[in-house]
Amino acid sequence: MEILNASDAKREFGEMLIKAQRGPVGINKNGKPIAVVVSATEYEQLQALLQALKEQQLKAAIEEGIANLQAGKVVNGKTVLDNLRKRVSG
Repeated sequence: MEILNASDAKREFGEMLIKAQRGPVGINKNGKPIAVVVSATEYEQLQALLQALKEQQLKAAIEEGIANLQAGKVVNGKTVLDNLRKRVSG
């Protein structure tokens, strides 16, 4: 990934946009990373991947919950709240 400092990125904004079409461009300020510029296509791909990962995580949590129900590993809501109150009150 190419890295530009913030002042160079500002001065060469058009060139930075062209570079972002080829790959991510990191932006540093005072030597510290502050941003990454990516093409719109790459951003859409990252968003789609993130959504797929969230869906996969939700599906796994639901499957775990169903397995717990089937195994009898459940408690009622009152018990959960009572246990939380005990943990909070010390």
